[in-house]
Amino acid sequence: MTKTPNIFIDGQSGTTGLQILRRLSERSDLNLLSIKDSERKSTAFKQAIYDEADLVILCLPDDAAREAVSLSKTARFIDASTAHRTSPDWTYGLPELCVSQRDEITKSRLVSNPGCYPTGSILAIRPLIDEGFLDPDTPIRIHATSGYSGGGKNLISEYQQNDSPSWRVRPYSLELQHKHLPEMQQFAKLSKEPLFLPSVGHFYQGMLIQIPLFQSEFSRSISKRDIIQMLQDRYAKEPFVRVYNDSSALDNGFLSPTHCNDTNRVELMVFGNAEQVVIIARLDNLGKGASGAAVQNLNLMLGISEKTGLIE
Repeated sequence: MTKTPNIFIDGQSGTTGLQILRRLSERSDLNLLSIKDSERKSTAFKQAIYDEADLVILCLPDDAAREAVSLSKTARFIDASTAHRTSPDWTYGLPELCVSQRDEITKSRLVSNPGCYPTGSILAIRPLIDEGFLDPDTPIRIHATSGYSGGGKNLISEYQQNDSPSWRVRPYSLELQHKHLPEMQQFAKLSKEPLFLPSVGHFYQGMLIQIPLFQSEFSRSISKRDIIQMLQDRYAKEPFVRVYNDSSALDNGFLSPTHCNDTNRVELMVFGNAEQVVIIARLDNLGKGASGAAVQNLNLMLGISEKTGLIE
C-alpha cells in the first residue's frame, strides 16, 4: 500500500495558510500534521515535525521563513513568503514559466511560491521576451488592482470597517519599491525592474494586471492578433491558463477583477488599436496568486495529478 504523504503547514492561521488548510482538509489523499500552539515556538518540536513531514508549506513572514528552513537539511519546503523567490538555491514555483519549469518543481526540495502580482505579470511578459517580440531592455509599465485580502488580517479589518468612496481604489507602494519587483524582473527576463503601480480595491479577492505597450516598443511590426496567437500557442497545453481571442471577457465594456475567484486560473487578454496595446492578466490573488499555486506545486512535488483539488 502506498504511504499517504504527511503535510505540515507552518503558519496556518494567516490568510494564505488558512486557504491552503481549507483546500487540503477536503482531500483524503493527504495526512495533515499539526502541533499544539504552545509548541509552535519550540525549535525541537518544529524540527521533529519537519522530519516527519513529506512536505512542509511555510506561510510565515520572510525572516521566520528563513529561520524555519535552517532547521532542516532534508525536509522538502514550499515557501509562500518572498524570502527565497530569487534565490539560486530555490526553484520558482510557476509551472507555466517555461518548458522545463514543471520538471524542475517536481524534483526540487526547495520551491518558492510566486507572488500574486508577478504570476500574472510574468505569464504576460515572458513570452514576449522569449519570442523576440520585446527586447529585455524595453521599459515595462504595470498597473494592477488587487482585492484587499492580499494585505493580511489588519488590512482586511480596515477595509471591512470602511466603506467610504475614498476607499474604493487606493494606489500604494508609491515609493516604487514593491517587494515583488525582483522576481518580476528576474523571471520575466527583463534587464531592469518594471515601473509597477499597484492599487487596492474595495473587494475581498480578485486581481487585474494591466501592461500597456506602444507599437513602437516592439522589436518588429506585430498586430494584436499576432500577440493573441503567440500566447495561445504558448499556453495551449496549460490547464490553468486561458487566453481570450476576442472581447467576450468584457461585461458591457468593463472588465471584472473577480471573475477568476475561487479558481486556479489565469486569464490573459489583449486589447488595443493600431498604435497601442494592453495585455491584461486576471486571476484570484488568493487562488493562483497564493494558495492555489501552493497546492499545484505540492501536487507536482508529490507526483500527484497536478489538477487535484483545484478548479480550472
